[in-house]
Amino acid sequence: MKFELDTHVHTIASGHGYSTVHDLVREAKSINLKMFALTDHGPAMPGGPHVYHIGNQKVIPRIIDGVFVLRGVEANIIDYDGKLDVPDDYLEELDLVIASLHDVCIKPGSKEENTRAIIKAMDNKYVDIIAHPGNPAFPIDEEKVLKAAKEKNVLIEINNSSFGKSRPGSKENCIRIAKIAKEMNLNLAVGSDTHISFQLGKFDYVKEVFEQIGMSEDLIINTSIHKLINYLEQKGKKNIQDFKALIQTEE
Repeated sequence: MKFELDTHVHTIASGHGYSTVHDLVREAKSINLKMFALTDHGPAMPGGPHVYHIGNQKVIPRIIDGVFVLRGVEANIIDYDGKLDVPDDYLEELDLVIASLHDVCIKPGSKEENTRAIIKAMDNKYVDIIAHPGNPAFPIDEEKVLKAAKEKNVLIEINNSSFGKSRPGSKENCIRIAKIAKEMNLNLAVGSDTHISFQLGKFDYVKEVFEQIGMSEDLIINTSIHKLINYLEQKGKKNIQDFKALIQTEE
């Protein structure tokens, strides 16, 4: 299974990342990754950027040294009603919006509270991906969350970093979520959750799981830049038509 893009990438702006946009572009080019999404943390993350940083991504070129760059954010879910730390008028300008739970932004709740927080976040029409739902710090009703994602046309992420040191104990949850997604015929996103450029496009753990369970390539959004762009177009992203036209011109 070959991946053409990475949907979960952080820069130094996230406060605990160690690479610039230039570093990421250079690495993407060196590994033949066609596209990545800039998804720095929302402002509720300690050390994270001001919301103006998220909004000012319009200054970032769509193509840098032959690599397509999507403008996005990893917004923090900050209450059990799914409220995000980035206002809608900022989200609507972005190409891709991730929503996720972090214990420095919201206290882990009961399984019911965590499940509600994620599903309510998915009610926001600008949310495209729920990140690292396998985090054991936030137990969820996995079937209920994935069923809601299917109904609301939101992608569930299998996060490569969750198999390492980022969220210990996530592996079995991630495998179970991937199996449920396969049974439901639910589209998945794969994110490296890069915090330094050398992690970009590294999906080794996820690939191993997908091979283990016989995951269909058709369900993985990262296997084609056109697959992701068509999904974002379907979601009604404000600026994606121009980006789509640019990709067609470049290719």
